[in-house]
Amino acid sequence: MIDTEGDRAAWTFPADPGAVRAARTAVRDRLAAWNLDVLADVAALLVSELVTNSLRHATGPIGVRLVRPGAVDGVLLVEVSDPLPDPPRERVAALDDENGRGLQLVAHAAHRWGTRPGATGKTVWFELSVPG
Repeated sequence: MIDTEGDRAAWTFPADPGAVRAARTAVRDRLAAWNLDVLADVAALLVSELVTNSLRHATGPIGVRLVRPGAVDGVLLVEVSDPLPDPPRERVAALDDENGRGLQLVAHAAHRWGTRPGATGKTVWFELSVPG
């Protein structure tokens, strides 16, 4: 499902493994439509990490929302929501751990990031600066 209103796009994905690929594709396609291909790789990677976290820890639908950069702020806002109310926690992964690095990746690659509670869960958000 997609809902677009010019400077915003939102999708809801079922909590199944195909959601990761579908979210990545949706983000890439929308950024291309907005002529923001320069942000597509990092945005798709970070969305993949956050959607994967939602799949591992929450049940129910996963929301992804993009807000196009404004002329003043110059940042792309990306949000991933799920029904689990608990905020994610950054872990320190051992060298041989297969997971546990997603939030570290988000923190490193994003301009800013954070979490906020919602009416029925939480939203993890990040901002990407548009190179200029």
